[in-house]
Amino acid sequence: MDIKSNIISVLVSAFSKEVSIIFIAALPVFELRLAIPLAIIKFNLSWPNAYCFSLLGNLLPVIPLLLFFKFFFHKLENVRFAGRFFQWWFKRVEKKAAIIRKWGFWGLVCFVAIPLPVTGAWTGTVAATLLEMNIKKAFSAIVIGVSFAGIIVTILSVLVPGVIKQWFIFT
Repeated sequence: MDIKSNIISVLVSAFSKEVSIIFIAALPVFELRLAIPLAIIKFNLSWPNAYCFSLLGNLLPVIPLLLFFKFFFHKLENVRFAGRFFQWWFKRVEKKAAIIRKWGFWGLVCFVAIPLPVTGAWTGTVAATLLEMNIKKAFSAIVIGVSFAGIIVTILSVLVPGVIKQWFIFT
């Protein structure tokens, strides 16, 4: 069993499907890009519930991250594994942040709205922090971007569940 399946199993055994979806959507890498298809295809939640629980979960960590990311990064950069991971992640974000630098608020919205790996709320928060964006503007842009990403993923999960199921390899 892979890490993703283990995390899902632990959450579902400890919490309701709805709360599990909120937690999965709050996790980096997974976010609502996994939570929505999981909720609709595996847990048989209605698409409005899947969207709402996933949106809520994906947005939960954004304000604390915007407020404290620099502080935590500086504390963790001296920890062997965590420091290397953050440095790697920040370099990747810096490379992809050109659209945000060029278009500002709307660039961040577009960056977060694209439902691909390493473009979600967590990475958008890192980019906004690295580019020293205003916290209120960054939060608003991330909310709009996550909302659009959620709409795209929900539509795909409803219209082509077989493709999504293979893509995420639900067990």
